[in-house]
Amino acid sequence: MRKKVLLFALSLLLTFTGVAAENYVLSSNNTSLVISANKDGNANYKYFGPRIEKSEIGGIDGARIGTNQATYPTFGLHSLSEKAIVTQMADGNLSLDLTVTDIQQTTDDNGQLLVITFKDKVYPFVMKQYFKVYNGTDVFSTWVDLENQDKKAISLLRYYSACVPLQRGNNYSSHLEGYWANEGGLYEQPVNNGQIVLSNKEQTCIGRGVSSSIMVTFDGVPQESTGRVFGASLRWTGNHKLILNARDNALTLLAGINDDAATYTLESKDVFTTPELIMAYSTEGKGGVSRAFHRWALKYGLMHGDKLRDILLNSWEGVYMNVNQPVMDQMMADISALGGELFVMDDGWFGDKYPRDTDKSSLGDWVVNKKKLPEGIEGLVASAKKHGVKFGIWIEPEMSNTKSELFENHPEWILQHKNRPLTQGRGGTQVVLDLTNPKVQDYVFSITDNLLTKHPEIAYIKWDNNAEIMNYNSLYLPANRQQELNVRYQMGIQKVLKRIRDKYKDVVIQLCAGGGGRVSYGFLPYFDEFWTSDNTDAMQRLFIQWGDTHFFPAKAMASHVSASPNHQTHRTLPLKFRFDVAMTGRLGMELQPKDMKPEEKEFSKRSIAAYKEIRPIVQEGDLYRLVSPYERKPITALMYANADKSKIVVFAYRMEYLHSQKIEPLLLTGVDENKKYLIKDLTPWEADKPNNLNGKTVSGKILKYMGLGLGQTLNRPESSMAIELIAQ
Repeated sequence: MRKKVLLFALSLLLTFTGVAAENYVLSSNNTSLVISANKDGNANYKYFGPRIEKSEIGGIDGARIGTNQATYPTFGLHSLSEKAIVTQMADGNLSLDLTVTDIQQTTDDNGQLLVITFKDKVYPFVMKQYFKVYNGTDVFSTWVDLENQDKKAISLLRYYSACVPLQRGNNYSSHLEGYWANEGGLYEQPVNNGQIVLSNKEQTCIGRGVSSSIMVTFDGVPQESTGRVFGASLRWTGNHKLILNARDNALTLLAGINDDAATYTLESKDVFTTPELIMAYSTEGKGGVSRAFHRWALKYGLMHGDKLRDILLNSWEGVYMNVNQPVMDQMMADISALGGELFVMDDGWFGDKYPRDTDKSSLGDWVVNKKKLPEGIEGLVASAKKHGVKFGIWIEPEMSNTKSELFENHPEWILQHKNRPLTQGRGGTQVVLDLTNPKVQDYVFSITDNLLTKHPEIAYIKWDNNAEIMNYNSLYLPANRQQELNVRYQMGIQKVLKRIRDKYKDVVIQLCAGGGGRVSYGFLPYFDEFWTSDNTDAMQRLFIQWGDTHFFPAKAMASHVSASPNHQTHRTLPLKFRFDVAMTGRLGMELQPKDMKPEEKEFSKRSIAAYKEIRPIVQEGDLYRLVSPYERKPITALMYANADKSKIVVFAYRMEYLHSQKIEPLLLTGVDENKKYLIKDLTPWEADKPNNLNGKTVSGKILKYMGLGLGQTLNRPESSMAIELIAQ
């Protein structure tokens, strides 16, 4: 009798509580994610931190550190705190009550997956939540599929990608923010009770304003090489929102598509997939999270992440729109003589009825201006071949000018209101093509397709975007779908880019949007690199590039040597300083070489040769940020190391100069303390006069814990250093 009573009690317990939750673990070499879930019940985050084994999971509860927060909190039954999703059913009901119906651990081509399926207890609404760890990396990700199995439409009012609990403590946040010519600014602040909201509504130029990436520290003020840090970045090409929601004993990150003017109608049988949120955790400070993102990007997040990038000359700051056949030929000859590998002709090459001489006309008319280029692109390709360099070209396919044949022939292809004046952007005439329209998608694809089909020798495209969405209305979308414009525009551009990449897998494409306006992992699967900023001033680039390296690898960061005085800031800087800054990313040039002095050309030639030697270390190595420009110290420095730390490249810059100024030794945190290193000056101004560190052999232990004294090496205003350390 007693046994029957116990069995009946157990039956009742299972009826009311569901089957006991099971722990599901995804692990990389250094990190583990634990999700607790049970069928006919709930799914909760339990742990995200340093790698643990299954046998250790019980200690999470014993130590009372588990989060036990729902993996995807829904609105309606409980309204306290922020929710990941808000829906409206056909009958007006705003609530969701999801229960787990299936749990699967599986794999795809590049990682391990945990897939949890949920279904609403009343309505035919199904959600699949994915958790992933990428093979060979310490990067995890999460996203959801939302499926309407009803016969009537459901409205998605909010549909974030993730709601991730973080450990509450002495938290600080780090994110990037900026404007044109001042992108990538690093902002760090304490996380007090309340909310930190990173909301971007730039629509197409989402790398400006507030970026879609964030780091959160758990041990106070962010440090580069010590402390526990969480990092996340949203893989979306449009408006986004990140909310850091803090209370005394709880901290949560919500991230996803910005829900402002973004209600999405999910028709019967439709499935909506949210963008992926990638995440990393490190006990090695911000630098550890950055290196995790960089390694992941080279394998999974960046087009051609396994290939080294060419050294190029871009024509823009050299001649602006004054392109012609003889000048292009001369610039190709000059960059070839300096050791460059690629020449890119920027804006100003196109337009028939309306020649592209200013930014007021011609966008959309992608035909060669025969007055400027009588031999056409064929002549330019022939020049490139003659000079032994590759050829690249600039386009801005998502835009048009009102002064263009495209606008005259297809005014309905432009985003516009029927009953309001047309707002116009750059040059007073720029407008945005309606990429929600499949015909416009076909047209934008055809621009690249025609160029590459007719001229397969084109090795590189600079894809620009110089306007945010204006005139928020589509003539293609029906009235009840206008609130979907932001999302459907992004779907449209993604379809175009995927078509291009499916057909043209080898061409290198740069991502540009008035500079760094599209620096995002949402775009980078289709692009090889990004134009970091239209501001090419080397001193300001130290700040811009410093910020970008928190999430993006050097290989993706186009960094060019430009003229002095600089065209944006009018600052005068030594050529060596400009090269030493540009060499920390994908090296290029942005000037007219014929205006350079003979000694400047000679130095450039030697520096380009030096960069070729260290290119694999910079573009594929591990980054260690040593002294931040934001600290306002006399010196800023960073270094790159190859996998076994047998080759190191160190860059340092004099930011401020006062006589007898105190300069702290530079600690090289990324060296192997058990190795000895020979120091080589990479960019001496005179070939036979290297700096005073050249030729010295120093142990890694001394370099790591005692450092390099740079007071005599960087002993002038705006002096700089680029050295290689070679293990002996």
